[in-house]
Amino acid sequence: MTNRLIESLSPYLLQHANNPVDWYPWSEEALEKARSENKPIFLSIGYSACHWCHVMEHESFEHEQVAEVLNRGFVSIKVDREERPDLDDLYMDAVQLITRRGGWPMSVWLTPDLKPFFGGTYFPREPRQGMPGFIQLLENIEKLWYEKSQDLTLQADEIVAELQKMSTPESNHAPLSSKVIDRALRQLSQEFDDEWGGFGSAPKFPQQMALDLIFKHNESTYQRMAFKTLDAMWEGGLFDHLAGGFARYSTDREWLVPHFEKMLYDNTQLASIYFDGYLRSGQSNYRVIAEETLDYLLRDMTDSGGGIYSTEDADSEGVEGKFYVFSEEEVQKCLGSDAKDFMRIFGVTKEGNFEGHNILHRFSGIQAAPLGNEKEKICKDKLLHYRNQRIRPHLDDKILASWNGLALSAFSKGYRVTNQKIYLDQAQKIAQFLMTQLWDGTNLYRVYRKGQRHTHGFCEDYAFVANGLIDLYEADHNEQGLHQAKVLVESLITKFYDRALGGFYSNDPQRPDTLFSIKNVYDQAIPSPNSQALRALIRLARYFVLPNYIEMAEQSFKVCGKWLEERPRAMLSMLSILDTYLKPSLEVVMVGDPEHPLIVGALASLNRKYLPQLSLIVGKSGSLPHYQGRQGLPHKPSIYICEGQTCSVPLDQLEVFNELIKKY
Repeated sequence: MTNRLIESLSPYLLQHANNPVDWYPWSEEALEKARSENKPIFLSIGYSACHWCHVMEHESFEHEQVAEVLNRGFVSIKVDREERPDLDDLYMDAVQLITRRGGWPMSVWLTPDLKPFFGGTYFPREPRQGMPGFIQLLENIEKLWYEKSQDLTLQADEIVAELQKMSTPESNHAPLSSKVIDRALRQLSQEFDDEWGGFGSAPKFPQQMALDLIFKHNESTYQRMAFKTLDAMWEGGLFDHLAGGFARYSTDREWLVPHFEKMLYDNTQLASIYFDGYLRSGQSNYRVIAEETLDYLLRDMTDSGGGIYSTEDADSEGVEGKFYVFSEEEVQKCLGSDAKDFMRIFGVTKEGNFEGHNILHRFSGIQAAPLGNEKEKICKDKLLHYRNQRIRPHLDDKILASWNGLALSAFSKGYRVTNQKIYLDQAQKIAQFLMTQLWDGTNLYRVYRKGQRHTHGFCEDYAFVANGLIDLYEADHNEQGLHQAKVLVESLITKFYDRALGGFYSNDPQRPDTLFSIKNVYDQAIPSPNSQALRALIRLARYFVLPNYIEMAEQSFKVCGKWLEERPRAMLSMLSILDTYLKPSLEVVMVGDPEHPLIVGALASLNRKYLPQLSLIVGKSGSLPHYQGRQGLPHKPSIYICEGQTCSVPLDQLEVFNELIKKY
């Protein structure tokens, strides 16, 4: 017996297609049923790799008694948060307002006109550890709805009024300065875990946005925080020491026990930040970690068409982490005479460190006798081959525009830093996939799976893909990417920009199936949509000399000013973009054949440096304003370095260029 979710393309919804619950996807059919029958909506939001979503499904949604109550008293709707981030953001704000906490699975009860009146996250089927039982909770809400629906409606109105207040910025804030950035950095230093790296206590998330902002500032105290965090995340169990790639977060302060799911958005951002760590420090280990992370995406997560899949689950065979952990006996059997040294380096013991098994880590690796790079690789390959015989965690093979925009940026950076063509090839494949499969010339779609695209893109989709295309241009110097980015940003402005106040709505305000549109300015696992929209505006303004883009960015910074000053720690990605905006631009224009030794040498020099302000123009000629009046010498390229409005004389000697670029 299946329900309506069987028609869905979402792997998460399909996981629930055989539940006895009469599930609907988010659709006009479901919303109309709630209105016509005056029933409250039970909205359940999660994603396919979510461990506690699986637990709640097995405990409750597969249970006949739960289904009976839901089917009798509610219109039950399932939403994949990765397909509808707008619904997830809006109702997560509501749950946090109601309960002061959030997470997934998210459980929200709505009036037929979509207003939330109660919510929470995971509920056990029967009361447990102070949590109400789900059946009892449903029966109580059903009773209240039919006896006191007016009270619940008034409660919903109050919640919606508070949500609207929270999402309404002040329109005439004073211009921002770097003081708000300094305040955020001080907050980060107060939260820094000096013993284990990272920020705060358990659970610990990578917090790529914090590291990105820190790297833009030279103070040694801040830099030390970043490098200690990079070291600790790699040494612990968060990193997959056999196959590369990072898990979602650490359940403990020490970075030892991960929540084993692997998300595309984490791995693309972490690859980028480890490349930055390499450029900032010169430590080759950071580059290797980034390469191994990109190699994991290439090997295990890439579709034949070029797009990259979304997630790998934490669970396999119904057990969290089972795919990744080892017993001492397994390691000894696989590695033979090399097992002893390997186990010392990677912390393998008879007792184990996770439910009687071992999560590989390198905390003891510094003290242990090294195997040597070649022997260590042989051992890891043997153990990986053994692991690959196991049943793999579930793969969510949908392809999302915004997350692939992040991947496009990461692979483009990977090529620039390493000069490995496989990364450039993959970046170009991602761009080709996005612009042929998800862009129809007018609309960018968010989701692609099994040859079908659906769901019009949100602000984050347009912004992340646009920035990815700009990053690709800086890697392959094909102007087509820049022009495609500009087309996307023009569409972004048309669909999402608030021309009255400034800032960008997360979804199209004209969308009929949402309660209201919000301006998402706070970072979550990925940078906020507003920050990335502003980043694309500022970058394109510098490439195409577009004063109106700068004006929109300035107005958006102002409209977000109060939020930035009150909660800078929650808006680190926007502060990073503000930092770029406040500092003089750095433009390097190389006019001539990209294969000429002068340009090849200058590019190699640039790609070894950390230059977050850089706009890079390379080619014999082009349509960009930077080419005007710069034809170069007849038989030799010319290079110009421009800071703000001041440019150098034409440079035709690599030694002179290298000397001048040092100051940046």
